[in-house]
Amino acid sequence: MFHVAPAPRAPCYGASTVTPTLPYKIAVLCDLRDSAGRVLLIHRAKDPNKGLYSPIGGKLETSIGESPAQCAHREIQEEAGIDIPIDRLRLVGMISEKAYEGQTHWLLFVYQAMEPVDVPEKVFSEGSLHWHTLDELPTLPQPETDRRILWPLLFEHESGFFAVHIDCTGDEMTWTVETSFVVGAG
Repeated sequence: MFHVAPAPRAPCYGASTVTPTLPYKIAVLCDLRDSAGRVLLIHRAKDPNKGLYSPIGGKLETSIGESPAQCAHREIQEEAGIDIPIDRLRLVGMISEKAYEGQTHWLLFVYQAMEPVDVPEKVFSEGSLHWHTLDELPTLPQPETDRRILWPLLFEHESGFFAVHIDCTGDEMTWTVETSFVVGAG
C-alpha cells in the first residue's frame, strides 16, 4: 500500500531556495483508529492545511510548560471528545519540518492510541471529523508531507519508532529518515 522510498523529492509549495529566519512551532499529531482499522481525520476548516484532511493534533501550550503527551491528550479531548489516558498513547514518531510552506519550522510529535476508539463523525470549529479506510488515504486531499512521508512511515513503524527531517526549502521537499526502529526487524 505505502512504501518509504530513500531520499525522495516532492513539490514544496510556497518555499524559497534561501532558508529564512522563521519561528519554530511545536505540535502533535494523533493517529486514532477504530475497531475496523479506519483512521480518524479532520477535514480542516482553518489554517494550517485548510481544506485538507489531517490527523487530530495541535500546538503545544508552551507558555504553561505542556508536554507533548499532555498536548496529545488535550487535543484528543478537544477535537474527538474522548479521554484517552496518557499512558495509553504511544509516541511513534518525531517529524521536523524546515520552512513548511515557507512560513515556519515545525517539530511534530506523533502519538498513536494503543486501543481502538469510538468517536462519532461531527462538525466543529476546527473542521469536521471523518473515518477513512487505509485504502482511501491516498485519494484524500491532504498535505503532501502526510501523503508522502507521515502515513508511509506510520505504517512501516506500527510497533516501532521513526524520526524524520523534512526540508521544504527549494522547489521540492526532501526528507531524511534519521531514526528507524521496527519491532521484530533484524
